[in-house]
Amino acid sequence: MFADRRDAGRRLAEKLVHYKGRTGVLVLALPRGGVVTGFEIARSLDAPLDVLIVRKMGFPGQPELALGAISETGAVVLNEQVISYGRLPKEYIEYEKSRQREEINRRITLYRGGNPLEKLEGKIIILADDGVATGSTMKAAIVTLREERIERLVVAVPVSPPETAEELGAMADEFVCLSTPFAFMAVGSYYEDFSQVTDEEVAEILRMQTPEE
Repeated sequence: MFADRRDAGRRLAEKLVHYKGRTGVLVLALPRGGVVTGFEIARSLDAPLDVLIVRKMGFPGQPELALGAISETGAVVLNEQVISYGRLPKEYIEYEKSRQREEINRRITLYRGGNPLEKLEGKIIILADDGVATGSTMKAAIVTLREERIERLVVAVPVSPPETAEELGAMADEFVCLSTPFAFMAVGSYYEDFSQVTDEEVAEILRMQTPEE
């Protein structure tokens, strides 16, 4: 059990101490909740922090059920099992892609003032979130980063179902997860405080990371 996202981030940082002070390390967090966790990791490791904006594409009438995810670079990961089960037409998938691209663009404007993701080639990326369930969003993020010619990809999450942890571990160069409960419940079940993180909080955290001119 974690007290809150900051506690989870500090505990993850203890497992990542070998990256402290290393050149080329960048912490990328998945907004919104992952940014709080990622901030603590970045602060502990003396590393810069940015966001990688990835949006889950929801099943009709059940937005929490992911049919896939799309990232700000355009990378898409689809859950073919869910799509087949729901017999979802291509038109709906394209509609959902378009809808989530609009939200991604809104967040890029809010979080980075409209600026694109910085060049990542040759960097050691620590990709952080506050927990994963199906992992669809994290998988899309990994696919995105693999296209950027990074040096090393470290995925760091506080909690994950065992099967998702196994999948993510196979996709990353290094996978750090503090808890993989067998009878997994919702991510928030493993926090004493899992209050919603707002866009304004994310933007403020990122402004704290931006050096003054």
